Amino acid sequence: MKLREEEVRAGTIRTIVLRPADDRECPGLLLYTDIFQLTESTLRTARRLAADGFVVVVPEIYPHGPLAGVALEFDDEGKQRGLAGAAATTTASFDADRATVLNYLFSRPDVTDVFVTGFCIGGHLAFRAAFDPRVTATACFYPTGLHNGALGADADAGSLDRAAEIQGRLLIVFGSQDPHVPADARLGILRRLYAAGLTDLELHVYTGGEHAFMRDVGPRHDPALTDRALLEAVAFFRET
Repeated sequence: MKLREEEVRAGTIRTIVLRPADDRECPGLLLYTDIFQLTESTLRTARRLAADGFVVVVPEIYPHGPLAGVALEFDDEGKQRGLAGAAATTTASFDADRATVLNYLFSRPDVTDVFVTGFCIGGHLAFRAAFDPRVTATACFYPTGLHNGALGADADAGSLDRAAEIQGRLLIVFGSQDPHVPADARLGILRRLYAAGLTDLELHVYTGGEHAFMRDVGPRHDPALTDRALLEAVAFFRET
């Protein structure tokens, strides 16, 4: 499927929008990046999702400081700059930007339902986006900090404490070899989600998957698991 791609401003937030080239109405999909921001790797994933019939909206997660407009390299320097960007961003700032981008997405005349997804820190941000009652379904890929609440500048953003606010469907995907969210942490997440009354949810743990196994750069990448994860996410959204 041919796509149309453009850079827009959601409020003041630099955002890439990808959608099928025709003018049909489509579900909207807010996609949160990892700490490296709008890399070609993430945009390749966004294009795959857009080709499945979504209006994919990919905002910068650090749009206000020195990393605004910067796509970081997948090296030690890029990692440290990305982590520093997270450490300088409060949960309140992330939440305010979320409201801005979601309002932009809902204002688009070509968008029907709205879904959310994200990777690493973006998976945690996607989980918090699910607090918005307008969000129909959310898919979080290896969300970092969700089990202990760590997000950006805050040691505990209280994300799981607010799980009962989620009204849409929820899918969470981990790799079994993810050191950032080991087995006991995954089990703790599931227990707290069930305790919050979230019964319409899926938790997938892919055998052998490392953290960031869907990033198609570097030795952690698992192409087979990536294909499986994207197919399951698309099916999950379409079933909503």
